[in-house]
Amino acid sequence: MIWMAASFLAFFVKGLCGFANTLVFTSILSFGSNNINISPVELLLGYPTNIILAYKERNSIRWEICLTLAALVILGSVPGILFLKNGDSRTIKIIFGFLIVLIGCEMFFRERNPKKTEQSKLLLGVIGILSGVLCGLYGVGALLGAYISRVTQDSHSFKANICVVFLVENTLRIVLYTIWGILTWPVLLQALRLSPWMLAGLLCGMACGGRLDERIVKKAVIVMLIVSGLALIFNELKV
Repeated sequence: MIWMAASFLAFFVKGLCGFANTLVFTSILSFGSNNINISPVELLLGYPTNIILAYKERNSIRWEICLTLAALVILGSVPGILFLKNGDSRTIKIIFGFLIVLIGCEMFFRERNPKKTEQSKLLLGVIGILSGVLCGLYGVGALLGAYISRVTQDSHSFKANICVVFLVENTLRIVLYTIWGILTWPVLLQALRLSPWMLAGLLCGMACGGRLDERIVKKAVIVMLIVSGLALIFNELKV
């Protein structure tokens, strides 16, 4: 039931905002499962949602943004995946908890000052490679969201470009997860069982996107992520 609820909630957020599904999914499930078991399932669930959203918003794709970021993300994905396979699960959870809090705080202050600004090529490179490491390790693309939100004009352009980057990165991870034995037959069956909940959440999120104030929803997600990160850190440090 927890996995079903996590799938629905995570992809409701995906349909509404275009990202943060991995943060929600992993935040909920990390209290009872290791990231090595969570990330490949979320990867398979998230892949078709990126196709759906990228196609829906295809007229807003800016290839000069998403292809450059996709190349940098690929460079960082390999070390991230290797750490996922070989790293200590408790350490990964603690790092993930701090990551959630930091990203949540960045998103909070960005929502208070949403002005779009030009970013340097150096910043683009740093964000891209770090995002690749985080995507390989956790499937987290929040750093990408932090950058793309600054260089796109509306939610349609944001969703289109971030989902194209996710598609490229997801394809690489599916191949490497399979080669390195992270993506297995039981993982595929688990993803298939959760697919109806993923689709229901995605469709509800997309339907609500035109009716709800996205800024209110984003603020609620930010608060939830920060609280989840702090709780995860405390839970692991007290062991």
